[in-house]
Amino acid sequence: MGRSLWLIVGLSLSLLVGCAQQPARDDSLYQDLGQRAGIQKIVEGMLLHIAKDDRIYKYFAKVDIVRVRDKLVEKFCVEAGGPCTYTGDTLAEAHKGMNLSRSDFNALVENLIDAMNEQHIPVTTQNRFIARLAPQRGEVIER
Repeated sequence: MGRSLWLIVGLSLSLLVGCAQQPARDDSLYQDLGQRAGIQKIVEGMLLHIAKDDRIYKYFAKVDIVRVRDKLVEKFCVEAGGPCTYTGDTLAEAHKGMNLSRSDFNALVENLIDAMNEQHIPVTTQNRFIARLAPQRGEVIER
């Protein structure tokens, strides 16, 4: 073999070995939530609970609820490790000027939990999902 052919073979093998050593994407939470269809049911259930929640429904009264639903499904799908792309605004931008309190945020989480309970999502799975969402709390409250 010529030197250039060895170089191409060597580079190809390096790329294959490098790819093989990449950890597999963990989509187990996405699977446990019922994939995209399950996440959509959870989001729709959460929004129905919010509509009846005197503590926070006012924040959703004048929004395009279909868009909110679609962006939440995308966001939750990404956070759960699913094969989705989030196309919405950053959380900080979406909540800018709303001055949401910790209590408002907690009310939303309670509605999310209620929706997951209705979909029979095990508590351990719920906790894993909430743990993925929790670090974003600072991007939402008091903005």
